[in-house]
Amino acid sequence: MAHLLDTLQAGSLTLHNRLIMPPMATAKSEADGGVSKAVLDYYQEKSNGGCFSLIIVEHSFVSPEGKASKNQLCVANDHLVEGLRSLAQVIHSNGSKAVMQINHAGSATTQEVIGEIPVAPSPVPHPWNGNTPKELSKQEITDIVQAFQDAARRVKEAGFDGVEIHSAHGYLLNQFFSPLSNKRTDEYGGTIHNRLRLHLQIIAAVKAVVGNDFPLLLRLGSCDFKEGGITIEDSQIAAKEFEKAGITILDISGSFLGYKSPGSSEQGYFSPLTEAIKKVVSIPVILTGGITEPQAAEKLLAAEKADLIGVGRAVLQDSQWAKQAIETLA
Repeated sequence: MAHLLDTLQAGSLTLHNRLIMPPMATAKSEADGGVSKAVLDYYQEKSNGGCFSLIIVEHSFVSPEGKASKNQLCVANDHLVEGLRSLAQVIHSNGSKAVMQINHAGSATTQEVIGEIPVAPSPVPHPWNGNTPKELSKQEITDIVQAFQDAARRVKEAGFDGVEIHSAHGYLLNQFFSPLSNKRTDEYGGTIHNRLRLHLQIIAAVKAVVGNDFPLLLRLGSCDFKEGGITIEDSQIAAKEFEKAGITILDISGSFLGYKSPGSSEQGYFSPLTEAIKKVVSIPVILTGGITEPQAAEKLLAAEKADLIGVGRAVLQDSQWAKQAIETLA
């Protein structure tokens, strides 16, 4: 990833150097979460031509109870590292850097998927499925920190260029950050700094095993767009804490509304959030959200709304989008 960060520091506005493919779940893995031929074929197709500076591989579960859905990729077992290495090699062979996103679903999963009652910071029904989860004990929280650390170690061993911690879209870390789902009265609940405690523990644990030179990204659900939920002011505080803790790049998205922004359909609809985050940190910020035209992406960069542009669903529909975008702006 060194060349990507060097480009940012040089101030280049070239879309080719600033274009990334954000994580998008494919549900193509083997039953045990292993990398399948279908997964390799998918990333071969999307990375072909090396038009993305960076590809962030879809969220992968760090422990069995954190599995979000069937056929989700897994980073919870050492025996899966070889498959992950093949995936990193496919992306590298096409000229892009590869980061793997690691995640725990918390109460965003179901008993049908994991075979037990899902866990969460508090026994608050998840808005997606309405199921009431089991409140995590402090020992279980410690175990989750260990699971993230072990997962990050596997990602590095597999040859990826970095790892991204998922704290968005209503998953476990997002649930700890949001007052809508975190009703704890111990050191993990209440104040914003308490609600960020687990994040900071995971960041420290990951850095302890991958080292300071291994890029560490964090996808942040930066606004709940709902009274009593996460505000952008909360996320500005969080962003500053994450930068101090050693996060390399912040990947900004939505919270319990997922990748959507209410009342906005413009390209780059999370740009007010990324612009606000950029004001308080010096590390690069990624903007995704409804970007379908290369001119819109370049305009957002020129306006300094973000440092990197993620284009997901347009690429999901058309694997040649990035190549055509770069040719259009050449």
